[in-house]
Order: sequence, then C-alpha cells, then structure tokens
Amino acid sequence: MASISSISLSGMQVAQQRLQVSAHNVANVQTEGFRRQEVEQQALPDGGGVQARTERAAEAGPSLVTDMVGALAAKNSFLANLAVFRTVEQTLGRLLDDRA
Repeated sequence: MASISSISLSGMQVAQQRLQVSAHNVANVQTEGFRRQEVEQQALPDGGGVQARTERAAEAGPSLVTDMVGALAAKNSFLANLAVFRTVEQTLGRLLDDRA
C-alpha cells in the first residue's frame, strides 16, 4: 500500500501532464493536419496512485473547448492533490511534534 503522500504526488504529476498536453493542443490549434494529444490515465494496483500516458488522437483536427476544459480540470486536480499532500505533511509534522 502506497503512502498518501506518494498517491497525491502521482496525482499531481498526472495533472501536470494533462495541463502540458492541453497547452500543446491549444498552441497548435491553427496547425494544418495537427492531431491532438490525449492523456490516458489509469489507477495503479493496490491503491498506489495513478499513471498516465500521452497518445495521439485518432482523428486530426482541433477541439479547443475540450482542451480548455481539460486544462481547467487538470488545474483543479493538481490543487486538490496538493491540498491532500499538504494536509498529510502537516499532520505528520504535528504527530512528530507531539511525540518529541
């Protein structure tokens, strides 16, 4: 079983990957024949966090709405995982202070 900190870190890494892919897609929205990139995410076994891989979309063409919504979702996911990480670190710090 992975620690809560490592699970939230993996979530932040995937959120960052999603944000980078969205930015790449938006930057290339005017590029002729451009095939968008998409992030496929899956949970790791035994509650060990998440992993993701970037793939090219099956069809060429922009999807600006999808990419902008994806960027906002990635930002919110990152912030949520960051809040979990900070809470765990603060809790562990308090526990160590109480034991000392």
